[in-house]
Amino acid sequence: MEAFDDENPFDTESDRIPSETSSTSKVDISEPPSPPFNPSRQLSSEITSPERTFPSQPPRQPQRSNFKSDFCCARDRILHSGDDVEILITDAQKTNLGATTPYITYVIQTGNTESRHRYSEFESLRSSLAKLYPTLIIPPIPSKQTLGDYAVKQGKAKEDATMIARRKRMLQTFLNRLARHPILSNEHVFHRFLDGEVSWHEVLNSPPISLLPKNILKAPSHDPTDQEASPAYTALPNPSAAHPLRNPDQRFLDSEAFTNKFAVHLSGPMEKVTRRTVKRWSEYAQDHAELGAALNGFSLNETGSLSGAIEKTGQAVDATYMSTTKLAQELEQNWAEPINEYAQFSSIIKKLLAYRHQKHVQYEMTQDALEAKREQLEELEKSEHEARRLEAALGGRSTVSLPSSPDQEPTEEESNIQTHSASYVPPHPGPNPARRNARAPGMGFLNALSYTLHGMMDVDPETARRNGISKTKETISQLEDALHLAAQDLKYSSSTIQADLDRFQRQKVADIREMAISMAQSHRDWCKKNLEAWEEAKREVDMIPDHPNKLPSPSAPQPSSSTRRDSTTTLNGR
Repeated sequence: MEAFDDENPFDTESDRIPSETSSTSKVDISEPPSPPFNPSRQLSSEITSPERTFPSQPPRQPQRSNFKSDFCCARDRILHSGDDVEILITDAQKTNLGATTPYITYVIQTGNTESRHRYSEFESLRSSLAKLYPTLIIPPIPSKQTLGDYAVKQGKAKEDATMIARRKRMLQTFLNRLARHPILSNEHVFHRFLDGEVSWHEVLNSPPISLLPKNILKAPSHDPTDQEASPAYTALPNPSAAHPLRNPDQRFLDSEAFTNKFAVHLSGPMEKVTRRTVKRWSEYAQDHAELGAALNGFSLNETGSLSGAIEKTGQAVDATYMSTTKLAQELEQNWAEPINEYAQFSSIIKKLLAYRHQKHVQYEMTQDALEAKREQLEELEKSEHEARRLEAALGGRSTVSLPSSPDQEPTEEESNIQTHSASYVPPHPGPNPARRNARAPGMGFLNALSYTLHGMMDVDPETARRNGISKTKETISQLEDALHLAAQDLKYSSSTIQADLDRFQRQKVADIREMAISMAQSHRDWCKKNLEAWEEAKREVDMIPDHPNKLPSPSAPQPSSSTRRDSTTTLNGR
């Protein structure tokens, strides 16, 4: 683990200098201005510095004040009232309202407001937020049931009490993470999700969700639903996430490598060992439940102090069963579920870094396309310049003089003029050529069609060249605008993603600390309860009278030499 911690790219000084290969440090985006300021999409000044780098063990930060004075709705007022508001999922009820088959709906309580949503609506909320905020880490929701669960439990898979209880806890965690996020907590779509009087179907089919583009790579990073975005976004390429970069940013390469290792540790040994540990604790508790029942039944067959001692021992075993069951449940809730959640976080961060990678590739591909078009324009302008020079040379001599005698050789200039005249092709006369007197029978229509098509394809080279220059200039102008937008999006994405990674790292450190404390408290309580139960059982066992054949204790007086030797002495032959 020490080597793993040493490779954490986020455990660095806050004044780290950005990589020299970072394209964002070389992009000139002075004009036009940066994306307009939107308070709901800006991280606090504490974490917006693009040079801050995701420290592993940051200094203790003051608690973020979740208070503002401008509210968009009642839910917004509740979430930003300044109090530590907790969103609760109070119940999970089976219903078939608005559907042909029954389903589970979760009752959400936010202050005095209550709303009901099924799992698929939580899923659509998260998906919509991920599209609205492609540069932010959107918290995960619990995964769906696997095909194996449906195969084993058949139609009862959706009604499994353990699965429903787990979803309740993790969906509640999801909502509270959104409520505590400095940007997502201001999103009105989230507020409407918490409003029980609003139809979620209506929210999904109204702005801003209905304004989302099909491809967010061809939309502004700061606001994909911006209807006034520049048309130059359509000229941006649509790169693959696997496309290599010429000048990658080392910060994000390190972030990706660390995230991969973090995911391997969580989804690999950590999750497997945790699952095995919880399973063994559960089996241990079940064994004690059976042993406690057997001892309690056995105590009925005895009398006196022995019966009471056996009964107390059975009660101690029962107490061990109950405390172990509680320990297994707490390990599941406070350790296994957060481990699974952070494994999902790793996948989310990978997608976030892939989006930033595609934006960087988009910038480089636009740069390459612009350079290619500029080279093409340069070649066309050279051809145009040569053509005009030749035309000027031809225009200076309106008539061409013949040689004075057949034996006289023409000059070099005259030879060039004659060659140009010989290669000259007259333009197409038009769509209605003069009819020929001699025409093959049955070929009139085919000849006319062939001649017309020949005229359509017979383009004047000079006109084609000038049209090519004009179109190339228009394309260059569009690509210059697209390059500026790509540079602007890359800079915004890099700074915002880095800032949210910093925020996530602080959250991760705090969560793992709470997980470790919770595990220690659970084991301490388990030990304390068992110690009390077994000390009480020991006191009851001590009340059983000694066996009449019990050897005297070492503190008893030694027998005299006249007494008979005991069996131990006889056996030893002494």
